[in-house]
Amino acid sequence: MTLEILLTIVFFALSVIIHEVSHGFIANKLGDPTAKLSGRLTLNPVSHIDPIGSILVPALLFFSGTKFLFGWAKPVPINPINFTNPKKDILKVSIAGPVSNLIIGFIAFVVWRLVPETLVLSSVMVNTFSLNIALAIFNMIPVFPLDGSKVLAGLLPYNLEYKYRQYEKYGTFILLFIIFTGLTGVIFQFFAPIILGIYSLLTFWI
Repeated sequence: MTLEILLTIVFFALSVIIHEVSHGFIANKLGDPTAKLSGRLTLNPVSHIDPIGSILVPALLFFSGTKFLFGWAKPVPINPINFTNPKKDILKVSIAGPVSNLIIGFIAFVVWRLVPETLVLSSVMVNTFSLNIALAIFNMIPVFPLDGSKVLAGLLPYNLEYKYRQYEKYGTFILLFIIFTGLTGVIFQFFAPIILGIYSLLTFWI
C-alpha cells in the first residue's frame, strides 16, 4: 500500500467521523445533548467505528478495484423530543453532515492549490476533495438511512412523511444493493461531471 493510498484512507475516515460529529454538534446546539452525553462529540475513531460501514463496506469496495469508495461511521444518537421544532430541527441536523463534507472538500482543494504538485500531499488532497464532494452528494440521496431521506421527510407534509417512513425498514438493504451491484458504476458516472464541475469552478476562482 502506497503512502498516497494510506493517507487518502486516513483522511476519508476522518471525513466520515467529522460528518457524524457535525450531526451531534448541531443537535446539541438545538437543545438535544444526547450525542454529547453519549461521548460522541469527539474525533476519537474508536467512538465512531461501525463494523459494517467503517470497515467491511470500505474494505470490500477498495479491494474490488472500484473507483467508488463509500462508508459510514456509527450514527450519533439523536432524541427529537429535546427539539423545540422536531420536524424542522431534524432537517437541520441531517443537512449538517453533507455540509461538513463540502467544507472539508473546499479546505482540501485550497491546500492542494498551496502545496507543490510534486508532494504526495497534493494528490492526497485531490482525492480528499473528490471523496468529500461525492460523500456530500451521495448522502443526499433520499434512501434511508442516508441524510437525504431525513431531509426529504422534513420537507414532506406529515401525511406523506408517514407513508414515506414506511420504507425506512428496507433502507439499509436498498443501500447495500446499490453499493454492491453495478449501480456503483452508474453512480460514479453521475458524480464525476458534478465533481469536475465544482473542481473547475474552484480552479477558476482560487
